[in-house]
Amino acid sequence: MLESEEEVKHPGQDKRVWEVNTYENEKGRWNVYPGLCKGCGLCIEKCPVRVIDWAKELGSAGTPLVKPEIDGCIVCGICQTVCPDAAIHIEYKGRKVPPSAVPVH
Repeated sequence: MLESEEEVKHPGQDKRVWEVNTYENEKGRWNVYPGLCKGCGLCIEKCPVRVIDWAKELGSAGTPLVKPEIDGCIVCGICQTVCPDAAIHIEYKGRKVPPSAVPVH
């Protein structure tokens, strides 16, 4: 279920306005940017809980966007990592992003 559509303005020289489709559950937020998604399907292929599917809405390349079945999403961030176009952004709730590796002495 689509929770909200927002426009995000980026500071600096880039004056473009980016539309974002946001889905949310108790674990976090799942954002997809229609202007960046080309519909490659890598996120669908790599999702460990198989909750990402094709949306009816078309993205920048005229191909279907992706959307999560947000109730089943574990907000792991794999989709964000594999997206070659940075079209997915994950925001975690109640926990920090895992820290960088620290050497053990």
